[in-house]
Amino acid sequence: MVTYLYWFLVAVLVIATLVGIGARAGKWKPAVIIAVIIWLAATLAYYFWLQQVFVKRFGGTMSIAIEEGHYHLNATWKDDNLWIEDYDPETNECIFREYSRGNMLQGKVVLKDCNPLGARRMAPALPAAGE
Repeated sequence: MVTYLYWFLVAVLVIATLVGIGARAGKWKPAVIIAVIIWLAATLAYYFWLQQVFVKRFGGTMSIAIEEGHYHLNATWKDDNLWIEDYDPETNECIFREYSRGNMLQGKVVLKDCNPLGARRMAPALPAAGE
């Protein structure tokens, strides 16, 4: 809901700029330039800052695809960045990926020989009573 309100306000601002400067003042070139700057700034602000803030703090929606062949194990927030843990059975690695603002500066941590799905099989057997 917050995302829809944000884009509605951006649209109102762009239209108000076109109507106020372009139609009323008759200066279409500056009106179009300012409207494009507003739209571009709002789009960059959303994808590089506001998207995860909206999701975490105000209950927005965000979709992230898990890599083919991986199993999703966990997701957690660190500040405003989302960390996702997957398991790759082919390499037996647990992979923590940071989904940061704008998907630009991503951290990645790889745990070798992780095998979280078979952890129960790896535990040593307890001796039976009387042995």
